[in-house]
Amino acid sequence: MFVLCGALALVVAAIGLYSVISYLVAHRTHELGVRIALGARGADIVRFVVRDGMAMAAGGTALGLGLALVAGKWLEPLLFQTSARDAVVLGGVGVGLSIVAFTASVFPAVRASRVTPMTALRSD
Repeated sequence: MFVLCGALALVVAAIGLYSVISYLVAHRTHELGVRIALGARGADIVRFVVRDGMAMAAGGTALGLGLALVAGKWLEPLLFQTSARDAVVLGGVGVGLSIVAFTASVFPAVRASRVTPMTALRSD
């Protein structure tokens, strides 16, 4: 049951991050078109968008880790033979969320890299 709830939370987080990155890319189409017109390669655009997505994910992961460490004393009685501050579990969750965030950021980034400068400049 807990695994199912965790998987559902992971899917919701991935969809949420994908939506936010897509929204930001849609609003920055003009800027990205200008960057491409001035000589930015597709890989530069992908790197730029993924970096923004990973920065948001890193902030959220750090905030969640801090909250998990603070709330750990209340969750400890609910856990069986494990600590609420288990470094392996917290690290694994952080790495897993980073992989999901990277995957959710790549799709809007690739779409942004395929924008033609003329389409982007006419979008407003």
